[in-house]
Amino acid sequence: MTTTSTTTTTSTTTDVTIIGAGLGGLTLARVLHVHGIQATVYEAEPSPMARTQGGMLDIHDYNGQLALREADLMDEFRGIILEGRQATRVIAPDGTVLLDHPDDGTGGRPEVQRGELRRILLASLPAGTVRWGHKVSGVRTLGGGRHEVTFADGSTVATSLLVGADGAWSRVRPLLSAAVPAYFGRSFVETYLFDSESRHPAAAKMVGGGSLFVLEAGTNDRWIGAHRESGGTLHAYVALAKPQEWFAGIDFTDAAEATARIVEEFDGWAPEVMSLVTDSDTAPTVRPLNSLPIGHRWERIPGVTLIGDAAHLSPPDGEGANLAMQDGAELGKALAAHPDDVEAALAAYEAALFPRSAEAAEAAVAVNNSIGQELIDAFDLTE
Repeated sequence: MTTTSTTTTTSTTTDVTIIGAGLGGLTLARVLHVHGIQATVYEAEPSPMARTQGGMLDIHDYNGQLALREADLMDEFRGIILEGRQATRVIAPDGTVLLDHPDDGTGGRPEVQRGELRRILLASLPAGTVRWGHKVSGVRTLGGGRHEVTFADGSTVATSLLVGADGAWSRVRPLLSAAVPAYFGRSFVETYLFDSESRHPAAAKMVGGGSLFVLEAGTNDRWIGAHRESGGTLHAYVALAKPQEWFAGIDFTDAAEATARIVEEFDGWAPEVMSLVTDSDTAPTVRPLNSLPIGHRWERIPGVTLIGDAAHLSPPDGEGANLAMQDGAELGKALAAHPDDVEAALAAYEAALFPRSAEAAEAAVAVNNSIGQELIDAFDLTE
């Protein structure tokens, strides 16, 4: 599969077109490159540094790391691992430590910064593979397994294989499915504390070297998580089971008002715990959690498929990035195994994707509906 025609001022024809330069789309492009298959990735963002790619990811040895092996990037991956970040601490709302598990180096989920992982994937691709500043405004079927993508600037690309790696609100998904993400009933409110060792020492000590969970006996409607990122940054996320209308009633452009409203929901929690919100160096930002139906699938339509959140968006449980990378690697392997039969490759990929993603979605929903309950039960904190 190689580029098959010339570029004009407004239209291009390629064999493999990937929409979205997230971890899944880049992994697919890299695995194809390893197998000598050319692909083009179109991304709406104007440049790799257009927005912060912050946040920590634990890359699992049973999916995400396997994808990186297929991409021949394990050495680069090892170079960005943040040592000690697999440590886990659980405390009660009054600050009592319930669990303090150090990172002993035996875990299979090393932590990396999302932005660093994206960087090594981008660096592994030939120059020009990613076309920045290409926001999709529409897609349509041309027939014969071919599709046309129109971008906001009016340019188009026609392709014999279109892959939607464009996340929750995919513009490619409607070619295959009428499903749209629905609110899961919970949102995260994110905060950041920078230079924590010098500026927020109490919070830094509370969080420890890895991840922190503040869990309340008998309820999953509210909890707080935090983890230590590079450079001493503490990234906290407040989980609240509230309708979207409740969050819409908060003016998040007014940091003081938003902070006060969030803190009200945690009446009685220790001040040192709530400092993850009250001492934030950024305004609180709300992140609604959405999901596609469990077991989302589609009938095989020639020349188009989906990977990652575009295919199986679920509430967060630490698997999303790993699954997207796994999807990208598996699709790349399938295409390499069927170089002269794209439909056979897509059929093989989807036959494995659907049960795998359904199982993962069921697990994600279960985790989000009972997060910390096993720990709460183990410490007999129901009284």
